[in-house]
Amino acid sequence: MSAKQHIVEVIRRGGPIPFDRFMELALYGSGGFFAGDTLRSVKAGDFLTSPEVSPLFGATLGRFVAAEHQRIGDPFRIVEVGAGSGSLLAGLPEELREVAWAVEVSPAAREALSSVIDPARVVPRLDLAAGRGVVIANELLDNLPMAVAVRRGSGWAEQVVAEADGELAIAEQPARSEVAAWADEYGGPVREGGLVEVQLEAAAWIERALGGLGEGALLAIDYGGFTEEFEHRRTEGTIRTYRSHHLGPEPLAEPGAVDITADLNFTAAAAAARAAGARVELHRQDDFLAAHGLRDELTRLRQEELALARSGDEFARLRVRSDRTDAEALLNPRGLGDFRVLVARV
Repeated sequence: MSAKQHIVEVIRRGGPIPFDRFMELALYGSGGFFAGDTLRSVKAGDFLTSPEVSPLFGATLGRFVAAEHQRIGDPFRIVEVGAGSGSLLAGLPEELREVAWAVEVSPAAREALSSVIDPARVVPRLDLAAGRGVVIANELLDNLPMAVAVRRGSGWAEQVVAEADGELAIAEQPARSEVAAWADEYGGPVREGGLVEVQLEAAAWIERALGGLGEGALLAIDYGGFTEEFEHRRTEGTIRTYRSHHLGPEPLAEPGAVDITADLNFTAAAAAARAAGARVELHRQDDFLAAHGLRDELTRLRQEELALARSGDEFARLRVRSDRTDAEALLNPRGLGDFRVLVARV
């Protein structure tokens, strides 16, 4: 059964569903985007994340992880949630991979991860991997189900997905109280008809992740910004789809065949971490990676490239140059460098 057929059946049984429920079914339900046998985060798939762009992403995060290990001592483990192809874990030093766990709902990703770390440490739920150490969520929270609030007068309506003759369409209902409260708190100024992605599941996930740590750090990296940065984007909202590395159709057009995502509100994410008792730091990705040695690695690669040019080994020089340009993309202030990094320590 396709994701669309499944969603239509759910609506026919119980009536229109909130957008967050639609997003959950389209991504993770029967026939969902992440539920099949296709590995999504590879060049032949639908999107690439920082660790697929350069293995130095994982190596640089490894320095952060090593510092946290020194801070809290043993027992210690690394848990990457939404680990995808395993490219981040593969970039870690061997001694860290030996204490690494991966959490993935995608069967195809779990299979790929089993070639990177011990298959016994590849699990479908975070609670199966919880423990002292570091939890990494790289481009995970943007994929968690989100409700969509719509400004109506001084209050809020909520987008729901309805069905007619087998086709899906957006409708509106009065907003649930928790959705309206989140939109009031983190929506910022919104004009009539403006849209707010209500990220209650992201907040709940942060609370669960920190609660399972006991002692350690949560490292969440994603695209997004702070509440005030979204004001000019509220007319259309930030929800979009991706397929084959390009923007896809509107979310209801082909559920299950496209990734559905939205910018993460880091004001709300940080508040959720603080409410869970964590000490919070917020950084840009370029600043965070530079602080953990990536610019030093780039200097080393430039020096190696120059030495190879002098030696006349053109093939090796081009290989090092490719490695350098890939790593530089992680710091691009108009691209991956503008991602945000949440560090929450308990």
